[in-house]
Amino acid sequence: MSIVLAFSGGLDTSFCVPYLKEQTGKEIYTVTVDTGGLDEGDAEPLEAKALALGAKGHYLIDGKKDLFDDHLSYLIKGNVLRGSVYPLCVGTERTVQARKVVDIAREVGATAIAHGSTGAGNDQVRFDVALHALAPDLEIITPIRDEGFSRQFTTDFLQERGFEVAAKTTAYSINRGLWGTTIGGTETHTTTQPLPDDAYPYTTSPADAPDSPLDLILTFEKGLPVALDAEAFDPVTLIEKLNALGGQHGVGRAIHVGDTILGIKGRVGFEAPAALILITAHRELEKLVLSKWQQVQKSHLADFYGMLLHEGQFFDPVMRDIEAFLDSSQQVVDGTVTVRLFKGHIDVLGADSRYSLFNTGIATYGEENALWSGRDARGFTRLAGLQGVLARKARG
Repeated sequence: MSIVLAFSGGLDTSFCVPYLKEQTGKEIYTVTVDTGGLDEGDAEPLEAKALALGAKGHYLIDGKKDLFDDHLSYLIKGNVLRGSVYPLCVGTERTVQARKVVDIAREVGATAIAHGSTGAGNDQVRFDVALHALAPDLEIITPIRDEGFSRQFTTDFLQERGFEVAAKTTAYSINRGLWGTTIGGTETHTTTQPLPDDAYPYTTSPADAPDSPLDLILTFEKGLPVALDAEAFDPVTLIEKLNALGGQHGVGRAIHVGDTILGIKGRVGFEAPAALILITAHRELEKLVLSKWQQVQKSHLADFYGMLLHEGQFFDPVMRDIEAFLDSSQQVVDGTVTVRLFKGHIDVLGADSRYSLFNTGIATYGEENALWSGRDARGFTRLAGLQGVLARKARG
């Protein structure tokens, strides 16, 4: 009889290993699904930490490709920014992580799956919804949520047993992934205080960024990024490169206020250079190649898709329906976009596509055109305002 624990190596999941072992007497297997939160050289220390905490065995699984294929690709296609600000950083990873943890639970014959979510955040819902869908026969154990343990309590618990806890681990909750990093701490428990510069772990402060801008050319095929400055990369590598380049120029920092799944307001800091660069560029390319009504309908559906994904509803069939629409809309989203990164800003310098609807051979905005005459235009302006004229007359 054993328990499989989704393990990040942070304070909460580190606490869960010895705590669950002491409380249940069962063997604990830890599973880390790398969705972009590990640097080169992190794997061995992470396994050593899990084993030192008392795990029977540790598994490391690379989930970055699955994350892009199943989730990030659609966030790019949809230009999804929650509240027009937040690119759904690490929340999108929980479904991928839940899938992989279930696979290991089946492999080792576990009777339960544990995770370190609290009772106040969104991740508890995302994990539980996915686990109920994927493994309804397995018990879900969440000691921090169920017992209401504070970060200070879990820190003290580990230190009393001889385990070191970094001071910053208690001050800030850091969740890092391929699509960005979220930061929670004292300041995000208010609506007025900004995060200090040193709370952002991976990006340069815009004030300290280089004094010269960086211009990049992004190439898209069927709505997805395939090249950077004319050099082809797989999507995961391209995102990693943009995170590094954008981070050096102070791009991607912000704080988001929004509605949590549980119905209360929440505030979180984040840094997501690649996500914001790609969405900014992709959105500009779409303006060039999609019709007005495609953009209107797509914006509505993409916002709805992002809300459902944020709330852990990936397994609802409507998500496949919206994905089919997004896939269809991207058939002509081919081309290049040039962006400039400078001291925290992302500016689009230009875009080009063989499917461009911006045809200067037919019409130039505000000047000449070859599709209608001045008489046609005069008639159109009368018809375009007809509803307003009639309404004004009818209502006095």
